[in-house]
Amino acid sequence: MSKVSILGTGCHLPERVIPNSYFEGIVDTSDEWIVSRSGIRERRMVLPGQAMSDLATPAAKKALEMAGVAPGELDLIVVGTSTADMLSPSCACMVQHQLGAKRAVAFDVNAACPGFIYGMAVAMRFIADGTYRRALVVGGEIVSQRIDYSDRATCVLFGDGAGAVVLGAQEGPAQGHILSTHIHSDGDLWELLYVPGGGSRIPPSHEMVDQRLGVVRMQGQEVFKHAVRALGEVAEEALAANGISSGQVDLFIPHQANLRIMEAVAKRLGIPLEKVVVTVHKYGNTSAATIPTALDEAVRDGRVKRGDLVLVASFGAGFTWGSALFRF
Repeated sequence: MSKVSILGTGCHLPERVIPNSYFEGIVDTSDEWIVSRSGIRERRMVLPGQAMSDLATPAAKKALEMAGVAPGELDLIVVGTSTADMLSPSCACMVQHQLGAKRAVAFDVNAACPGFIYGMAVAMRFIADGTYRRALVVGGEIVSQRIDYSDRATCVLFGDGAGAVVLGAQEGPAQGHILSTHIHSDGDLWELLYVPGGGSRIPPSHEMVDQRLGVVRMQGQEVFKHAVRALGEVAEEALAANGISSGQVDLFIPHQANLRIMEAVAKRLGIPLEKVVVTVHKYGNTSAATIPTALDEAVRDGRVKRGDLVLVASFGAGFTWGSALFRF
């Protein structure tokens, strides 16, 4: 089995910035209330007419440029998203088309917030067993289109964005490699965080729209409790699987959903906050995009260097959760 390296990273966020003050005008909330409960100060949202591939493709181009890989050299494209451009075809096929990556096999992975880690786990195995040599993995969401803007508990939390990595068979130790990935799910808990309408059970209709069935429904306190536990456990699983202590980790990138969750998980792991990447204050919860966008930002500003040991973990609807440990 070949070792698999991260060859390049990229991200793309919408230009439109929505500060907390925007929500003060539409629901009973305040900047202080939002910041104290989530750590979020602003988020990015797409403009009307923008679709998921419009974020995913620029992120992919940046990752390909850093990796020195041409679109035609890609064998595989996996997009982790639950908000593809349309119900069919996949967002990955749209990205393939926009990149001109005609050789690549393309498909989506719908695993909510850990979708990027799920996608990386799938792509890594195709490369490790020799089936493919170069893969593009994107994590992205346009959550702003799935929000009830009359629900102050959820409407302030989410933003839009996309991040990407290019994976390839390791060509030398200087490239680093992915040590392991770990993914889990528990469908028994689906009713704690879900979007009821728009699928085959409740198909699109005037009634679905009138009853606001196409937006996120969340039992926040229960999700918080499960997220802290699951993120801590799956991060510990990655460390234990590789015989590595938390003190050896150079940087920890947790899912950017809530600052209090991230602080609780870091405390459980014994990782100091100066080693934790935080972007939730400026981007909000971008679901499957949080890990790859935070990683790209840390790579480009120098916090992550070649050889650094990076731990990532995410949790989301399903419930789904996952982690990855890699030497960049």
